[in-house]
Amino acid sequence: MPDNRSFAAPIAVRLSRYTKADQEEILGNGDDPFGVASTGLTWLPKEEHFGIRHEDRLVAHTGLLRLPVAIGDTKTEVVGVGGVAVAPGRQGQGLARLVLAAALAHARTMGPQHALLFCRPPLVPLYQRLGWHPLDGDVLVEQPESRLVTMPLRTMVTPLHDDAHWPSGPVRLFSPPM
Repeated sequence: MPDNRSFAAPIAVRLSRYTKADQEEILGNGDDPFGVASTGLTWLPKEEHFGIRHEDRLVAHTGLLRLPVAIGDTKTEVVGVGGVAVAPGRQGQGLARLVLAAALAHARTMGPQHALLFCRPPLVPLYQRLGWHPLDGDVLVEQPESRLVTMPLRTMVTPLHDDAHWPSGPVRLFSPPM
């Protein structure tokens, strides 16, 4: 019997909302779906969300949030990228590339010159293949009770515009990470 299912290419779309249930739909309901609980950090929720659905199931997500930052003596803003997730059974199929591309296309309309993300070291090569660049040096982030801590994860940036130049100097995020 022939299989009449359509195999349309996946398309990333802007999501009107993104809930804990949506995250669990992608990653399951484990205690540490992003593998960062050991950092002990408090993370900000994202404000803009992009996802990919396959057969009525959310299989990929990326979130965005505009944040204040200092790079050396320059105070500016970045678009924070976080919550990048691809369902385990769908990894290796280009979904991270698609959902990040949709999110970054929107980020280009938000004003800042760069996007910034934090990732576990094993994910650095993936993000480098997608055009991200690791930063050298420590990055300070704010935490509750006015604590300032060094980000234990790898910080990566990508330009949002052709003429964007990342200034030199130490980096401080004036908020918790995203």
